[in-house]
Amino acid sequence: MSETIYTVTGMTCGHCVSSVTEEVGKISGVTDVRVDLPTGAVTVVSAEEPSVADVRAAVEEAGYELTA
Repeated sequence: MSETIYTVTGMTCGHCVSSVTEEVGKISGVTDVRVDLPTGAVTVVSAEEPSVADVRAAVEEAGYELTA
């Protein structure tokens, strides 16, 4: 089990949180996604750590940006 924290910018409301949670949750192997709106921290729990490229693509699909 892997738990990785990413930082996402551009989120401002509950809808933003839902969008990011939904898109990141679609990544193969992801079992849980927790988003902290004030800090932009997105915690991804998965069987194996997903690639940064997959997380970045999911975040961008939701309309936001994954910071380095």
